[in-house]
Amino acid sequence: MRVVLQRVKSSRVTVGDRCVGAIDRGLMLLVGIAATDTETELQWMANKCLGLRLFPDAADPDGRWDKSVAEIGGAVLVVSQFTLYGDCRKGRRPSFAKSAAPEIARPLFDRFVALVCESGLKVETGEFGAMMDVEIHNDGPVTLELEREADL
Repeated sequence: MRVVLQRVKSSRVTVGDRCVGAIDRGLMLLVGIAATDTETELQWMANKCLGLRLFPDAADPDGRWDKSVAEIGGAVLVVSQFTLYGDCRKGRRPSFAKSAAPEIARPLFDRFVALVCESGLKVETGEFGAMMDVEIHNDGPVTLELEREADL
């Protein structure tokens, strides 16, 4: 499982002229599901994303990142992103062989969203499988790549 996590001031996803998800301050998660992912990877990634201290503590004069998204009352926008498994090492066309097929990825993506929702935070999503326009007002910018591979 791969996630590109961005700390955002706001973010929104539209499909055509319809807004399908929008948040103010919080985290934008672009989520790639591998064909080998299981519940273990989903739980690990949800806990990691929600537990990371990526927000400054206003009371800290040095502005150290000491707050999680929950501690600042933030929100989370989760968007499926199979292209995170694009392999461009050979040729000029990416291979997506490591990405889970939609019939496998969708239930795993939905389960990941459910795990994030268990946090009690406001959670919005894109539309699985749709051509989406994603607007990101990055805060910092702070962008991290997270990966958890299945133990095979």
